[in-house]
Parts: sequence; structure tokens; C-alpha cells
Amino acid sequence: MYKPLIWLGSYLAILLWSLYQPHDGFTWFLEAVPALVALPLLALTRKRFPLTPLAYVLVLLHCSILFVGAHYTYAEVPLFDSLAQWMGSERNNYDKLGHLAQGFVPVILAREIMLRKQAVKPGAWCHFLCLCFVLALSAFYELIEWWVAVATGDSAEAFLGTQGYVWDTQSDMLMALLGGMLALLLFNRMHDRQLQKIT
Repeated sequence: MYKPLIWLGSYLAILLWSLYQPHDGFTWFLEAVPALVALPLLALTRKRFPLTPLAYVLVLLHCSILFVGAHYTYAEVPLFDSLAQWMGSERNNYDKLGHLAQGFVPVILAREIMLRKQAVKPGAWCHFLCLCFVLALSAFYELIEWWVAVATGDSAEAFLGTQGYVWDTQSDMLMALLGGMLALLLFNRMHDRQLQKIT
């Protein structure tokens, strides 16, 4: 499921593709920062605190989503333009996929850290606290978007990606919550099995 060299090769290939003639260099950097931070962070913790294969695969998936959004900007990903036309919508909803992933992936990472550090026991309280973490992370990201917009003015419009939707911030946080809930429903047992092999 997880092979470090394949993981690294995939990450670098998507990164290089994303860097090639992006829509806007400044927006690329803003959107790609979390994925760029992920690689050295995972490398530094790989021996001391290796993650489960599931966690590594999900991190790569999230980085890929971020790099695609960074390349095109979230409001202009071609496939989601086509989907919007097909559904009779004017809004490109790739950013909603990004915010779904913002809950889907971090909730597994939070669960892994909490359980392995024995901060909580498996079960409902663990899930509740992991979802609280996801919502806090999502809210903090929205604050970062706001601060960047205030600091840079119009040049942050593509980074914000609101596309004129007045409830964009709230719907972003809802998508993160739904992503977290979905990941817990889908991967709870698989994650437990992998955690047993590590601990």
C-alpha cells in the first residue's frame, strides 16, 4: 500500500507538474505551502514517529489536491469547470474538494497522534476530539486566508476563491467537518489494524 520511494517519486512528479507554468506564481505559493511543508515534516519525523501506511497515502492525496489547486487556482480547475457546466452551475467547486480533504486527511492524522500518544482511548470521545481538531484547523485556515487578503489586497482574490459566494467560509468549514466524518466512517477499522502493527 505504501512504498516510500513510490510516495516520494509521486510527490515530486506532481510538484514539478504543478510548478510548470502555473496560472499565477503568487497564488501557487499560497496554495502549495501546506504541501511544501509536509515533505520536510514527514522526513524529519519518519524514524522517530513513523505514520501508518494509510496516513502516508492520505497525505500524498491531500498534497496532490493542493498542487492541482495551486497550478490552476481553485476557481479554474478545468475538470471542475466542465462539471459546473454539466450541472448548470457557474461556480467551480474544486475548492470544496480541497476543504473536504482538509477534514478527511487531518482527522486521521489527529486520530493517529492522539491514540499513539495515549491522549485518549479509542471510541466516541476520540472521534469527537478529532473532529474538533479538524474544525479548529479549518477555522484557522480561514483566518489565514483573511489575513493574507488584508495584507495583499486584490492579489489574494484567487487564493480566497470565494467566487462571489457569500457563505464560502462557512461552507468550507462544513466540508472539512464532513470530510472528517467520512474518513472516520470509512477508515476507522483499517486505521486500528495498522496502528496495532506500529505500536
